[in-house]
Amino acid sequence: MKHTEDFKREAVRIALSSGLSRTCVAADLGIGKSTLAKWIVNYRPDEPASGPQADLARENERLRLENRILREEREILKKSTQFFASQKP
Repeated sequence: MKHTEDFKREAVRIALSSGLSRTCVAADLGIGKSTLAKWIVNYRPDEPASGPQADLARENERLRLENRILREEREILKKSTQFFASQKP
């Protein structure tokens, strides 16, 4: 299947800014990991983002990581609550 240039650029943008693994991004998009890697080499923005956009991208990445950690902690707390509730005589 031939993908459009826009699709390839958007795949690279997602891979570089989503905080997800490239394996996950490739699977979500229905492409191979090696294909995504080639697109990243070919379509990576020439200049690193600067100014407010770079700050926003870093903040967005930090918030995604924090959100993922909080979700994991919530799941642990749910499981421990269920465990201790089942231990009562």
